[in-house]
Amino acid sequence: MIARRTLLQNLAALSAFGAVQLGSLMPAFAEEREEILLWPGKPPGQGGVTGPEKVGEAGAGLGALSNISVPRMRVYRPEKTNGAAVVVCGGGGYFRIQLRKESTPIALWLQARGFTVFELLYRLPNDGWDASVPFMDAQRAMRIVRTRAPEFGIDPKQIGIMGFSAGGHLAGFTALQPPRQLYAGSDTYEKVSARPDFSVLLFPVVSLRKPYDTTRTRREIIGETPSAEAENAWSLDTYASAAAPPTIIFASADDKTTPPGHGIMLFEKLNAAGASAELHLFRDGGHGWGLGRPDQILSQWPQMFIKWFSLLKTSEEK
Repeated sequence: MIARRTLLQNLAALSAFGAVQLGSLMPAFAEEREEILLWPGKPPGQGGVTGPEKVGEAGAGLGALSNISVPRMRVYRPEKTNGAAVVVCGGGGYFRIQLRKESTPIALWLQARGFTVFELLYRLPNDGWDASVPFMDAQRAMRIVRTRAPEFGIDPKQIGIMGFSAGGHLAGFTALQPPRQLYAGSDTYEKVSARPDFSVLLFPVVSLRKPYDTTRTRREIIGETPSAEAENAWSLDTYASAAAPPTIIFASADDKTTPPGHGIMLFEKLNAAGASAELHLFRDGGHGWGLGRPDQILSQWPQMFIKWFSLLKTSEEK
C-alpha cells in the first residue's frame, strides 16, 4: 500500500504535468519513498566513492544522480497492481543517472497504470567503481524483485527491464547475458534467474565498435583505447540469440549521441536469430527525450509499449 501522503503527491504531480513533458519533474519526494538495498554490507566489485551522493543542479545534468556508494532500488507501488513489474535504468553515460528526465517520470507513469516499478540507482564507473559493477547491480536487482514477487503482488514471470541510453545498454546486457556470473553470491536471492521476461530499450547504446566508438558509455566501460576483444565483449549485438527475452526498441533518426544504427543493428541481429523483437524509429526527437513532449509523435511510445506488452501477455497465455 502506498503511503497516503506519497500517493497524493504523485497524483498531484501527474495531474499538474499531464499535458506537458513529465520529464520536467524532479525525482520529487524520493526521500519518502520505499527503497531496497541491493547488497548486505559492502557491495561486490572493486573501487568506491568518497563523500555524499550528488544531484546535478544545472544544464544537461539537472536532476541526475552520481557518486553512488549504496546501490539500491526506489519502489513505486501502484494502488492496484496489474501483476507486472519493471526495473527502470536511467541513462547518463555511466557517469551519472538521469532521474529527472528519464527514469522517474516513466516510473510514475507506469505506476499509475498498475505496474510495480523499481527505479535502479546503480553504481557508476566514473565515480571510482570498476566497470563491471553496474551490471552486477542490475543482475542483483532482477533477482531481488523476482524473489520478493509475492510480497509485491507480482507474477515472477512478468518482470521486465527498461533502460534509456547507457541505461539501455545496461538493460540490454542484463537481458542478453543473464547467466553471466559477474559476482559471487549464495544468499536466497541468488537462487533465482536474473533474466528479464521482457526488455524495453530507448535510444540504447548497443555497439562499442566503429563507427559507434564515440559514446561516453564506451569510454567508461572499456576505456579510450580498448582491444577489439573488449569492444565485442561489451557490445549488445554480440549476444543476440533466440534465447533473448521479447524486446522492443525505440529510437529517433536524428539522435547524434546514439545514432539509430545502434537500435537497428540490435533489432536486425535479434530478428535474424529468431528472437521476438520490435523496432520503432521516430523521425525526430534527438537524444534523451524521456517521455517526450505532447507535440512530438515519439511521446506516444509509452502507450505503444503498453499495447506491445498486452499483446505479449496474450500470446503467452495461449
